[in-house]
Amino acid sequence: MNEMSPLARPPRERKPDWLRVKAPTSAGFAATRELMRSKSLTTVCEEAACPNIGECWSKKHATVMILGDTCTRACAFCNVKTGMPRAVDKLEPQNVADAAAQMGLQHIVVTSVDRDDLPDGGASQFVKVIQALRATTPNTTIEILTPDFRNKAQAAVESIIEAGPDVYNHNLETVPRLYPTIRPGARYYASLRLLESVKRHDPRIFTKSGVMLGLGEERLEVHQVMDDMRSAEIDFLTMGQYLQPTPRHAKVLDFVTPAAFDAYAAIARAKGFLLVASSPLTRSSYHAGDDFARLRAARAEKLAR
Repeated sequence: MNEMSPLARPPRERKPDWLRVKAPTSAGFAATRELMRSKSLTTVCEEAACPNIGECWSKKHATVMILGDTCTRACAFCNVKTGMPRAVDKLEPQNVADAAAQMGLQHIVVTSVDRDDLPDGGASQFVKVIQALRATTPNTTIEILTPDFRNKAQAAVESIIEAGPDVYNHNLETVPRLYPTIRPGARYYASLRLLESVKRHDPRIFTKSGVMLGLGEERLEVHQVMDDMRSAEIDFLTMGQYLQPTPRHAKVLDFVTPAAFDAYAAIARAKGFLLVASSPLTRSSYHAGDDFARLRAARAEKLAR
């Protein structure tokens, strides 16, 4: 019997068929990549190794990641590199706006790395990006996906709310029990309070949050996260399959079936979310523009009742 060498890597678990996607090869993909390079912009699509990059970039949809490509934290699920980030790029806000205008975006998603090194956690850069977008491409709706602004949340969030994004997204990522191993630099209830504060300051802004499945969470724990989100008046829930980006990251403990994602979605809708996106390939900004249109329609329908 042949034994595996102690230096050999164990085989990666084979993905089920429902998680297989085609390699990106389209002209639209190449054009989006070239535009991002020409504007010196980073995208979470690349940095987080998103499986939907081929589909989204071929349609000229990209999630811009501001404040550099280096994060001050090291979450067990995330593929973005950790270290000491570079200085904030003063040209970045206008570069983001120019790229949105050149791509003709009706809806843009802007996220960032964690910048615990900055006095405001990077909030002022979000404000400048929103302002540049409003001035350059005023018809583009703006969705932001922010970090938790640890120990700076109140002032940071208030400044961003005043800039007036259309959607404020902050992901809880997983259930509270798994935070010490999966998201050790963050606090579950602090993230909930952040999202709750957005609604308190401006109820017109849609709030959104997401969780990954497959990290060892229990079904009732996921239901409790849904209840916590609804208590914070979160409008939109996204749920997707966690995929291990490298052998150094947290392992996938379960590949959740499409039927199970559908069942979670049905429960979430019953709990009162305006919108739910739940599938193995769902990510925070996947189909974000179409989802925003559905969000507005769902709110209008609710108000008309």
